[in-house]
Amino acid sequence: MGAKTIIEPFRIKSVEPIAMTNFAQRDGFIRNVHYNTFLLRAEDVLIDLLTDSGTSAMSAEGWAAMMRGDESYAGARSWYRFRERVTEIFGFAHVVPTHQGRAAERILFSVMVQPGEVVPNNTHFDTTRANVEFRGGEALDLPCVEGQDLESDFPFKGNMDVAGLRQAIAERGVGRIPLIMITVTNNSGGGQPVSMANMREVSSIAREHGIPFYIDACRFAENSYFIQQREPGYRDKSVRDIAREMFALADGCTMSAKKDAFANIGGFLCTNDENLARKERELLILTEGFSTYGGMAGRDMEAIAVGLSEVLHEDYLAYRIASTAYVVNALDAAGVPVAKPAGGHAVYLDAKRFLPHVPSLQYPGQSLAVELYREGGIRTVEIGTVMFGLDPHTGEEHAAPKELVRMAIPRRVYTQSHMDYVVENVAAVHARREEIGGLKITEAPRYLRHFSARFERC
Repeated sequence: MGAKTIIEPFRIKSVEPIAMTNFAQRDGFIRNVHYNTFLLRAEDVLIDLLTDSGTSAMSAEGWAAMMRGDESYAGARSWYRFRERVTEIFGFAHVVPTHQGRAAERILFSVMVQPGEVVPNNTHFDTTRANVEFRGGEALDLPCVEGQDLESDFPFKGNMDVAGLRQAIAERGVGRIPLIMITVTNNSGGGQPVSMANMREVSSIAREHGIPFYIDACRFAENSYFIQQREPGYRDKSVRDIAREMFALADGCTMSAKKDAFANIGGFLCTNDENLARKERELLILTEGFSTYGGMAGRDMEAIAVGLSEVLHEDYLAYRIASTAYVVNALDAAGVPVAKPAGGHAVYLDAKRFLPHVPSLQYPGQSLAVELYREGGIRTVEIGTVMFGLDPHTGEEHAAPKELVRMAIPRRVYTQSHMDYVVENVAAVHARREEIGGLKITEAPRYLRHFSARFERC
């Protein structure tokens, strides 16, 4: 009988020291930044789970590829290698390089969205929503009903509500919907995957009404792996083939290469529409850079080309998904309210159940994130009313549907002992949860306020 433990499919050959701190020091650090984990100095963080974006460990091959970077302003060899790899995996006719995913979103919505128009999505993430709203559009979330129950074992909680999509088209009118998007995996919805069947149905509806269908592809490899493992008929298909089938359903995609490409920076926008691509490149040159680098250095494009291949290695994906599930299962066994089943890139604590005595407008997710840092130096991010509760058009605030704290796990960075440390500290905060109070905002911008808002205790 073989070993059952799933090990990291890599060896470590370079390390970065972590500065150890104590509770009193961390209490002072978080007070000094007005209780916003984004404003902490990274050197004061022990385990950084703020985001998996741009925080991955690159491989020896990735670093070697960076040394081959061609920094020619136009037509660099690195651009052609980058474009070839993107086209090979994603299959779209036109590739527009950008410096990261939100730049791809801004260009896409600047070209496609007019004031008063509506963009349906399973669940928009923060920058996606903000870029739609900045254009004067409405970012309409249509999560599936099953996704509302954080404790159920439904395998594809990231799905879009197809009936809701049909209703939105009927009520708003085709002319007011410039595109339909699906985010894979569904980040704001607990990092849950979207099934191929759901994407196929959404694609069919879009084509029926002549509406372009786009995929927010940040974590496409993880979503493809979940389809392979959980959806009938896909167990014998490779993750690469599943990804190609997924993108064949769409008219284009946006991608932050800082997630499922292991890169520290970079992204792209794809489309099959030649006229749209021309408009996007015009805006790219105006705001990002020339059409063969789009705000990236040649070395960045080389790293992404390598990362896009490595992320589809199935031994890596098996380890990645199993390591996240390990944390979810350990927290669940300890009685900590956590979203289930485990997603791919992050563990989501249910702050509403964790701190039921803290009202939504006192930001239980933010309060919990603060306590995780004070307890163990663990930096996380709130995904709840701070992030999504403010209407930038009216200035009105309302409780978000979910109050979550995301612990995003950087790729190939932390070991099991790091994760055991995280579990122990979350459990310690849970044990003293009744003493934790709420927060109020003292200063915040209109858009994306969670990045820079300042808080004080209620």
